[in-house]
Amino acid sequence: MFYNIRTDLDKLTYASYITKIINDVTTENQNSYNTLKLFLNTLYAISETDKSLDLITSVFKMRLLKILGFAPNTKKCVSCKTEEDLNCFSIKDNGFKCKNCAKQDTGCIEMKDPTKNAIKYIMISDPKKIFSFSLSDEGIKELELISNVYLNEKLEKEYKLDKLF
Repeated sequence: MFYNIRTDLDKLTYASYITKIINDVTTENQNSYNTLKLFLNTLYAISETDKSLDLITSVFKMRLLKILGFAPNTKKCVSCKTEEDLNCFSIKDNGFKCKNCAKQDTGCIEMKDPTKNAIKYIMISDPKKIFSFSLSDEGIKELELISNVYLNEKLEKEYKLDKLF
């Protein structure tokens, strides 16, 4: 299975990276059905699609955090509860913030609408369709930054692609 991963060093590196994360968040005899589905769908996307590997791993991280109980609040500002102008992601407060509330949170990451919509899609989409969208290179960089910082913060461990071994 996933033959293309075995023939491409970049794909193998990314597959090893997500495998390390999965090994850290699962334990033996634990019901991990949703995590397994996400893992297999991610391996399939790495192996069989031409999507950006950074996009695939960013989607994987955000969805994994949802499965683990760290789903960000994407409907309202986590501080003032407004539903408008949500263009910042608060790592500390687990979700979107409006521009006014983001001024008081030094840990907020500013994002554009496509990135915001991608995060919303990742949280609500069917597991089989989770990778069925695309982003510009700028959007991928924003999503990658948010997913990396959010994952490292919530799992209290620093995961770096270049420090696998």
